[in-house]
Amino acid sequence: MIRSYEPKDLPVIMDIADRAWRGITEMLRQRYGDALFAVVRPNAATIKGEQVKAFCAETPEGCLVCEEGGRVVGFVTFSFDRGRKIGEIGNNAVDPDCRLKGKGQEMYRAVLDRFRGAGMRYAKVCTGLDEAHAPARRAYERAGFNIHTESITYFMKL
Repeated sequence: MIRSYEPKDLPVIMDIADRAWRGITEMLRQRYGDALFAVVRPNAATIKGEQVKAFCAETPEGCLVCEEGGRVVGFVTFSFDRGRKIGEIGNNAVDPDCRLKGKGQEMYRAVLDRFRGAGMRYAKVCTGLDEAHAPARRAYERAGFNIHTESITYFMKL
């Protein structure tokens, strides 16, 4: 079941976010090295949950949760660029213990339906090109995202 976010969901979705991004966090630590990682990802274990918390505090109507058996097992944040008619999927995750059950696809369908209902002409989502983001890329492609550009971020020590 996909439903609107309620404040009581916050601790659970923060925990899901933090656990779901562990692989990405570790990949970033390895790529950046400890010194840069400490600057770029302070509070690495909780940063994703804190991002979700900040988003939900500002835009609670821009979050849906997925329940299974009365338990929250996923979430998706989203926003509208009404001027350009683009709906954007933001942070989203399924509980790592519940993956591969189609929950992410259910959430994407619900958000895409909201985009259509709000008159959006396009949907957008951003993700990384590294191997840690490969499952997200596959999920977005399964949901129908098929137009993309590539980007890379460089750092250098001064």
